[in-house]
Amino acid sequence: MASITIRNLDEQLKAQLRMEAARHGHSMEEEVRIILRAALNQPPKGGLGSRIRGRFAEAGGVELEMPSRSDKARDPGFGT
Repeated sequence: MASITIRNLDEQLKAQLRMEAARHGHSMEEEVRIILRAALNQPPKGGLGSRIRGRFAEAGGVELEMPSRSDKARDPGFGT
């Protein structure tokens, strides 16, 4: 099994971790393993577009009418 060292851990955070571990009857190391496992085993949340759509879905959608293109697309002139 691999091991890691976490440096510069805030004393208040360490105290919270110790309290949570005691409350669950685990060692601090086991509590950290459980927290990491739970955090990393969540399903992917999708891309940026999906997250934006999810955030504003309750506001309702707006259907925009696409204007018809009457002119031909212009040549950007990259070949000249």
